[in-house]
Amino acid sequence: MLELNYIREHKDEIIERLKVKNFNGEDILNRIVELDEKRRQTQKDRDNAFAESKRLSKDIGKLFKEGKQEQANALKENSTQLKNESRQCEEQLTNIVKELNELLTQVPNVPHPSVPKGESDEENKLVYEEGPLPDPGKDALPHWELAKKYDLIDFDLGSKISGSGFPVYKGRGAKLQRALINFFLAEAEKAGYEEIQPPLMVNEDSAFGTGQLPDKDSQMYYVEMDNMYLIPTAEVPITNIYRDVILKAEDFPVKNAAYSACFRREAGSYGKDVRGLNRLHQFDKVEIVQVQHPGKSYDTLEEMREYASGILRKLGLSFRILILCGGDTSFASALTYDLEVYSGAQQRWLEVSSVSNFEAFQSNRMKLRFKDENGKNRLAHTLNGSALALPRIVAALLENNQTPDGIKIPEALVPYTGFETIT
Repeated sequence: MLELNYIREHKDEIIERLKVKNFNGEDILNRIVELDEKRRQTQKDRDNAFAESKRLSKDIGKLFKEGKQEQANALKENSTQLKNESRQCEEQLTNIVKELNELLTQVPNVPHPSVPKGESDEENKLVYEEGPLPDPGKDALPHWELAKKYDLIDFDLGSKISGSGFPVYKGRGAKLQRALINFFLAEAEKAGYEEIQPPLMVNEDSAFGTGQLPDKDSQMYYVEMDNMYLIPTAEVPITNIYRDVILKAEDFPVKNAAYSACFRREAGSYGKDVRGLNRLHQFDKVEIVQVQHPGKSYDTLEEMREYASGILRKLGLSFRILILCGGDTSFASALTYDLEVYSGAQQRWLEVSSVSNFEAFQSNRMKLRFKDENGKNRLAHTLNGSALALPRIVAALLENNQTPDGIKIPEALVPYTGFETIT
């Protein structure tokens, strides 16, 4: 959520920059500024009425003691009127603040100046590419056929138990999953991230704090009886650890990592691009989160991007990095990099990581602050990234490393799998 003083001081600039996200914010931002002015004036009127009423109460008491009952009664009428005015102001203020907060939650984060304008992922900006495109041969099988051939993943069984998008991993397929999770967590620990094992369900305050509500309400699984949400990513519970917390400047950077299952409804997803592991309702991911000083958050974003790139290098995967265009950037993000690996058998790029800087957007919702060198409370910046999401990593590893003799395991993973080849 954008800060009111920022909107007040930069309204016209915000309106222009939000056009990059295809958000026409002129009417809503004008209304926010109007309500904010009304709020401040109403607060002033309420406080003045209350202060005058309080002063009159002292005068009334003094007049009664002096036996000046007629003058005291006259002042009592004025005092009663002022108290009524104060109550009316309080009621008006409640309605103004309610409307103001509702409008503020509808405004997305302002995109960073480097974010290109665009409406879909086809307009994302390529900024880096590394490694030759793998060519496993003309007879190469896609991962869903390899999974069946080597009895690694059973998609039909998952559909029987739960429905489409809920695969069952078996044997060496399950071991490969566990190996990747352990590998990713070990790499995070080496990089100074403290491991967290978070809850898989969050309350409404947590979902609101990181921007999932109300923007992504339809994409989350909701447990109505308990008013709880299954997490779409470990970012939500980890970042909310710091909700209503005031950090010290020396606490920065706060670095956490977590493995979790992730749950997404993915409403409207269909077609060949969602086959196999390409798009699931439940999947595993290791997430990294940082809370950082505002002056260092963009350096931290580059550091996190490079960290995720380093894991892909260790797995021997060719990859590319894109800056998401405005239309593909999330509601809460100021700048997002997507990392994609090339799938040899499908001959297409697969997104395996998003690394984002939310600046103070989430912090303002969560009241996540720190004391600066002057002892003043300021909003911290929050960042997160996938490091990494497993399904498409598994898809790429199976497809790109298939040989007539089996599927080779990357050298960095062998200590975690216990085997070098899937046969």
